[in-house]
Amino acid sequence: MVDLTTRIGAITLANPVMPASGTFGPELAQVFDLDALGALVTKSVTPEPRAGNALPRLCETEAGILNSIGIPGKGLDHFIANAIPEWRRFRPPLIVSLSAGTNAAFAEAASRLAATPGIAAIEANISCPNLEEDGRAFAMFPESAAAAIAAMRARCALPIWAKLSPNTGDIAAVARAVEDAGADAVVVANTILGLAIDIETARPRLGAGMGGFSGPAFKPIALRLVWQCAQAVRIPVIGVGGIATAEDAVEFMMAGATAVQVGTASFISPTAMVQVIDGLRGFCTRRGFTRSADLTGLALPGRQLAAE
Repeated sequence: MVDLTTRIGAITLANPVMPASGTFGPELAQVFDLDALGALVTKSVTPEPRAGNALPRLCETEAGILNSIGIPGKGLDHFIANAIPEWRRFRPPLIVSLSAGTNAAFAEAASRLAATPGIAAIEANISCPNLEEDGRAFAMFPESAAAAIAAMRARCALPIWAKLSPNTGDIAAVARAVEDAGADAVVVANTILGLAIDIETARPRLGAGMGGFSGPAFKPIALRLVWQCAQAVRIPVIGVGGIATAEDAVEFMMAGATAVQVGTASFISPTAMVQVIDGLRGFCTRRGFTRSADLTGLALPGRQLAAE
C-alpha cells in the first residue's frame, strides 16, 4: 500500500493532485467522483461582477492552449451565496481562487471568505493586474506581491496560497517575498504570455490580443520555476504547468513540489486527474516508495534517488 496523504501547512489532502483554477467545475461530478481528488480549486472569483474579455477567448496552438478569459463572473456576493453551497457537497478541502485589482480589495474579499464556512484556503491570484501599478501584475515584483499578501494576511486567518507568475524576471525573489509576507504556500506558476496570429486576417487569434499559454510545451518552463522556488522558500510549493500524466507529476514533485495541479489536460481528458493519481500510486509501488511525500525534492541538489 502507498500512502498518498499530503500536507500543505495545516491542511491535509488525501493525495497531492488537484485541479488548476479556471479549468474545473462541480459539473465534472457527472464524469468522475470528485471526492477522489486531493483538493478542489475554484475558478477565480472577483469582488465585483466582471464581463470578461472580448471573444474569442481561447485558441489551440501546436502544443498547448492560449486563453484570455478575463475572469468573467457574478462577483463575490453571488459566489458565496450560490457557488459555495454547491462545492460543500464534496469532501476534499475547498480552495477558493481570489483575484482583485488593489491591495484593499484583496484584503476585504479575503476577510469575507474567511468568515464563510467550508473554505480551507485562499489561492491568491496575484498574477492579475494591479490597478495601483498601471496594470502590471502583482506577482511581477517582490514588493507588490508581498504587499498584496500582507494586506490579505492582516484581515484573514485562512491559509493563503500565493499563485505566482512566470512572467517575472526573478520568481525566486517573489516567492521569498510572499513567504515573508505570510503566505502559507506558493503555486508555481500561472500561464506564460503568448500570442497567435491568424494569417488570413492578419489579426491576433484572441480577442484581447495576447493570452496565457498552457499545456505540454509549457512544462519544462514550469518545472524550472518549481525547482527554483523550492530552493528559495521553506513553505510548500504546488507545481502547475503542462502536467498531464503521473510521470509529469513525479517530475514536479522531484523538483520540489509538495502537490500538483492539473489544468489543460482536463480539457483533453476530463478524467486526467484520476489517471494521474492512479499512476502516481503505481510509480511509488514500482519503485518501493511507501509514501508519495517522499518524492518531494529528490532531484534537488544534495538529494539522491535510491537504486532499484
